[in-house]
Amino acid sequence: MLHPFRAGLTAAVGATLCLPLVAATTAATAHDGHDDTPPPPPSGSFQKVTLNDRPGEPVDLAVLPDGDVLHTTRAGVIWHNDARTGVNSVAGRIPVYLHDEEGLQSIALDPGYDGKKNQWIYLYYSPPLDTPVDDPATTSVNEGDAPETGTAADFERFEGHLTVARFRYSGGQVDLGSEQKVLDVPVDRGICCHVGGDIVFDSDGNLILSTGDDTNPFQSDGYVPLDERPDRNPAFDAQRTSANTDDLRGKILRITPKAGGGYTIPDGNLFEPGTPKTRPEIYSMGWRNPFRIEIDPDTDDLWVADYSPDARSANPDRGPAGHGKWAVVDEPGNYGWPYCATAELPYNDFDFATRASGSTFDCDAPVNDSVHNTGLRELPPVEQPEVWYTYGLSEEFPELETGGIGPMAGPAYQYDRQATRGRNPVAWPERYDDTPLFYEWTRDYIKGLHLDDGEVAAIEDVVDDVVTDNPIDMEFGPDGALYVLEYGDGYFAQNPDAQLSRIDFVGAGGNRSPVPAIKAEPTAGRSPLTVEFSSDGTTDPDGDTDLAYAWDFDGDGKVDSRRADATHTYTEDGTYRATLTVTDRGGRLASADVDIVVGNQAPVVELVTPVADQEFGFGDTVTYEVRVTDDQEVDCSRVSVTYVLGHDTHGHPQSTAFGCTGSLTTTVPEGHDPATDDLAAVFVAEYTDAGSEPPLSGSAEVVLEPAG
Repeated sequence: MLHPFRAGLTAAVGATLCLPLVAATTAATAHDGHDDTPPPPPSGSFQKVTLNDRPGEPVDLAVLPDGDVLHTTRAGVIWHNDARTGVNSVAGRIPVYLHDEEGLQSIALDPGYDGKKNQWIYLYYSPPLDTPVDDPATTSVNEGDAPETGTAADFERFEGHLTVARFRYSGGQVDLGSEQKVLDVPVDRGICCHVGGDIVFDSDGNLILSTGDDTNPFQSDGYVPLDERPDRNPAFDAQRTSANTDDLRGKILRITPKAGGGYTIPDGNLFEPGTPKTRPEIYSMGWRNPFRIEIDPDTDDLWVADYSPDARSANPDRGPAGHGKWAVVDEPGNYGWPYCATAELPYNDFDFATRASGSTFDCDAPVNDSVHNTGLRELPPVEQPEVWYTYGLSEEFPELETGGIGPMAGPAYQYDRQATRGRNPVAWPERYDDTPLFYEWTRDYIKGLHLDDGEVAAIEDVVDDVVTDNPIDMEFGPDGALYVLEYGDGYFAQNPDAQLSRIDFVGAGGNRSPVPAIKAEPTAGRSPLTVEFSSDGTTDPDGDTDLAYAWDFDGDGKVDSRRADATHTYTEDGTYRATLTVTDRGGRLASADVDIVVGNQAPVVELVTPVADQEFGFGDTVTYEVRVTDDQEVDCSRVSVTYVLGHDTHGHPQSTAFGCTGSLTTTVPEGHDPATDDLAAVFVAEYTDAGSEPPLSGSAEVVLEPAG
């Protein structure tokens, strides 16, 4: 189901929730390597606590040693959640290029980070560079879209890169001036898709980065993009990246960062340094979109989840149906894309000029003879993943259920008996020790994978009754709780259900955190602005009535009032996130917050045209008109409208135009039936004013349904 986006600042109620939820797990049977598997915890043992219910368009998170959380938005905002006070504040804003799926992709802590002597954090992001963008003055042309056909000179203008860099994080702020660049990964801009990446570190301090294939999948009938026509944008050929031993895309990279920037190559990668037509940074190749990776803290094995192409059924002339997969990468190797879905599921060679299918590729000895290949011709044999599944029920792994395909590699819990009870009463039990989690972005679940000598011996439900709405990242914190970043249902904006949350283990009959509610009236106005705050609606799952209240009206981390209801007058213009923290008799606490805007109104954005449910045909050029209401002069050049190809409950942004009026041409997704594949055209309009610090934004979204 497609869900419309609701944006803007909270008007009266900060809807931060803290829900007691039942955990329904299916016990994994005892097996070799996990014979001592105890029964799952009894129902009612877990509680989900919302930490930030307005996280922007969330992408990635990192839990600090003190329990604070940094989490990011694709638009370049870095949020900080303070574990002690519950206050959410902006820790930094990094300028990024935002066409299609680009932006701020990943955040990670240096393995030696302690917040004192070592303050380094790592970001993987799209710097703006001089890439062409749409000119609002030309409403009929989008200069920011790379051409699908043309000459090498036409395509060269859109060549760019993503950057891995490290920055100092201190005093709740990311120092953008401290940037030390580590690595650039090439990208073909102005055209969709798969430019994400994830960062982890091994026990030797090596930085491991996953990279997508940077290839457009929407004109390949749902199978493999192998288009080598001479006038075709190279972004339609995945052989130039994932199957190219001389390219960093569609890979798992492994490097050792140097002090001051740059990197060296550790021993043991796929290709020895100096090997002709190879990049020594490559540890593993043949990936399509390995959006999330994790590392086994005991062995340094990598857990890699890779996204699937869209074909829902096999075609003897094209290849297998789309398959997602999860692999234990314990040594360098090739995982097959775009020639093989797995070592046993080859695709057919296909000539996009003649539309003729050839024989299937040899997964034991794949050959890259693409005109775009700059690397080796003969490639390593294809490795078999530990888990693979398609849209229907998997014969090998029926526990993965049915639905879309959005595999995510999650972390493994590290049980610490001394830290579990007392000091950290929210820590998960020993039952989950060393069990890697597998979560599904499209199916909204978390599973536990029990391994036996690297093979999956059992799969179980984990916190099955806890709602995780499109989980996009998760980490266990130093307190032993699971921190989850949820994208929510919607498209490339802040979605209604998006949030940063924490899943606590409280045990049967254990003490649960309160459920705070916050109300404010008014939430915007000229200074001096007097606001009445109320905690009406706050509850406690255990029935505690002796609750302690702490208000922080200006986000400085200091308590301004301890009354259940309070009044505060704001005398200076600005945007404030007022926070209410509620603590029960047992010391458990939770927070809720609301935004107060003083001296400037948040803009209200409306898409006048097109309108919701308006019919269209793929390939149509759709004109748009955006109306912005603000308390200052509206600058139409700051209005952006993005066309997103909606598919099931997720989407792929295709193009962005600027201006209050203009047009966007919808792409034609070959191999998809709009009647059965739940396709839609989604238009997201956004406007950010220039009259306040921080700037205020508004957005609107409409979903168009394909005719027929």
